[in-house]
Amino acid sequence: MIPVPDPSQAPADPGAAVDESRLEELITEAQIVLPVELSALANRCASALGLNTALIYLVDLQQRLLVPLDEALEALPVDASQAGWAYRTVSPRVTDDGDDVLIWLPLVDGAERLGVLAVRTAPLDGSRMRRSRILADLLAMVVTSKRAYSDWIAARTRTATMQLPAEMVRAFLPPRTIGSRQCVSTAVLEPAYDLGGDAFDHAVVKQVLHTMILDGMGHDLASGLATSVAMAGARNARRSGADLPDLVGSVDRALTQWLPDHFCTGVVCRLDADVGELRWINCGHPPPLLIRAKRVLEGALDSPPQPPIGLYVESDPPARQVYETTLEPGDRVLLYTDGVVDARDANGVEFGLERFTDFIIRASAAGERPAEVLRLLIHAILDYQHNSLPDDATILLFEWHPQQPPQHP
Repeated sequence: MIPVPDPSQAPADPGAAVDESRLEELITEAQIVLPVELSALANRCASALGLNTALIYLVDLQQRLLVPLDEALEALPVDASQAGWAYRTVSPRVTDDGDDVLIWLPLVDGAERLGVLAVRTAPLDGSRMRRSRILADLLAMVVTSKRAYSDWIAARTRTATMQLPAEMVRAFLPPRTIGSRQCVSTAVLEPAYDLGGDAFDHAVVKQVLHTMILDGMGHDLASGLATSVAMAGARNARRSGADLPDLVGSVDRALTQWLPDHFCTGVVCRLDADVGELRWINCGHPPPLLIRAKRVLEGALDSPPQPPIGLYVESDPPARQVYETTLEPGDRVLLYTDGVVDARDANGVEFGLERFTDFIIRASAAGERPAEVLRLLIHAILDYQHNSLPDDATILLFEWHPQQPPQHP
């Protein structure tokens, strides 16, 4: 591996002039380019920046492969390649490639890992390294804007045929990872192509992080429909300024009106990232877990049981009970569905809550980022179950890292 140059220490490099007018044209072109033309656009942008070539790889749905947008090339394994190292660690990797060097840079949109960018150039110096990073940032934004409506990009990042219930639920899911300087929320959901009624949601509204996990009863199109209605109802209420009891009440009414024979268990949370105040409502779901200082605080987020969402059928039901606590800096909160701990090996032994939390704590102690912790964990659960989950397994993890106030002398 070649050391990564520090762009801040880069000397002037008059031999690698940047065609600014051409680069401006390409940035304008990026707004209207078809998704299938992104590979050619990446190369043209690389040339305008004085680099040789650039190739976009996007991670597949299960985060096992990095799939090139160039359909003539093969995918690379996330767990056993230089490209995968850059994706897993969210940091650049530089290797020899004949007369050139190859820079693998993470493609990141906010807190969401999209894939990697392979930049070929020679020689490598601080200036070219800085331009490669700029190109990766630009293309991450372009990919994000295109994938929202591109069936081609969706198809490129799938390795199997998706069943209709999974297609419906995934249409409602937000990005796997969102966040700000104060908090990050990340989630995973399996089986990727044959979901039933599990779902997650998270959003940032000003300084507040909203999170939710749902488990619709059953494993068919109807349960996926109930989950989708619940997610839409929660978002509609949240975007109208509803507080937690009103939000859950809105979902109760929506399910009662449109799908009276279906219900979901779930947990809905609201974290004020300025002060660490966590408020939540648990609707018949496994209680959230609080991890502090590398251990689980037993029962810290337990609360008396309340009915699942959609079972409040009275004309004037009582308001949902809200519980609250104050987090400490570095705290992590885990929401999960029972498919996580109920997974069984060939001998019928459950994966279990202790194994689940121990994995989270060990991976976090090893310095893994939250999104990578959950990627590794969901793969461990799939391996434990021999890639055949009888029930959906969904995990959402969020952590609070408040900004330190400036120190005055």
